[in-house]
Amino acid sequence: MADVSHHPGDLSTHPDISEMRNRYARMMDGPQGVAVDGLVFLAGLYLAISPYVVHFSAASHELTLVNLIMGLSIAALGLGLTVAPARMFGLTWAMTAAGVFLIISPWVVTIGHTATKGMIWNNVVVGGLTCLLGFTAAGMVMGTRRTIGRRNT
Repeated sequence: MADVSHHPGDLSTHPDISEMRNRYARMMDGPQGVAVDGLVFLAGLYLAISPYVVHFSAASHELTLVNLIMGLSIAALGLGLTVAPARMFGLTWAMTAAGVFLIISPWVVTIGHTATKGMIWNNVVVGGLTCLLGFTAAGMVMGTRRTIGRRNT
């Protein structure tokens, strides 16, 4: 009797591995991937300078520090997505989690819950954009993997 069960194996011996890698690389280097990388980088830079743009750096030092750290880390993720997309796209879910944190941070981080409308709107909009970009990048990766999986069956 033939063994028809599916055994997970090493894909390095697959006959179409080079074609699959090339397709994955084309998807990540395509216009959608470049647009997402650039928008993530710009969102991170804006978040880092937003306390000074929205003028709440003196009112809430805690939120200023959080925005600076999160902004620089999101910008670094955007830069990493540009330089090494195959390695960095696994962190897109972390970017989505960072976006959720940004949305709730005006209430969580500010001492005595003294968040102004400017602080709240700034972080909610940038956090929502970060979530959207994280979901978009993750969807691109999952779509590429699904397409590659369908071609192998």
